[in-house]
Amino acid sequence: MAIESYTFGRIVIKGQAYTSDLIIYPHRVDARWWRKEGHRLQPVDLEEVVREKPEILVVGTGYFGHMKVPPETSDYLRSQGIEVIAERTQEAWQTYNRLSQNRKVVAALHLTC
Repeated sequence: MAIESYTFGRIVIKGQAYTSDLIIYPHRVDARWWRKEGHRLQPVDLEEVVREKPEILVVGTGYFGHMKVPPETSDYLRSQGIEVIAERTQEAWQTYNRLSQNRKVVAALHLTC
């Protein structure tokens, strides 16, 4: 499921524009994703991702990188066998496109700040 474009607050996936934070799974998009603490990603925010069992989770931390991935969240994901790549969303969407061509990848993307 390739991402076509990203700008602050807007992402286009398979011709559909989204304006809220989302999680991209191999065969669907969850456009209702929100974190318990907004700009601090916690394991509880990723329960469905863990159930999906991806090889890699690409986290888009926002246009300016304001969403943080605390070490305990990264450690938890690694303990579940999930590699974590966290970067600003303008890089993360391209990383997701590249890696998802031949691996099971999920992207959790913060679209604004």
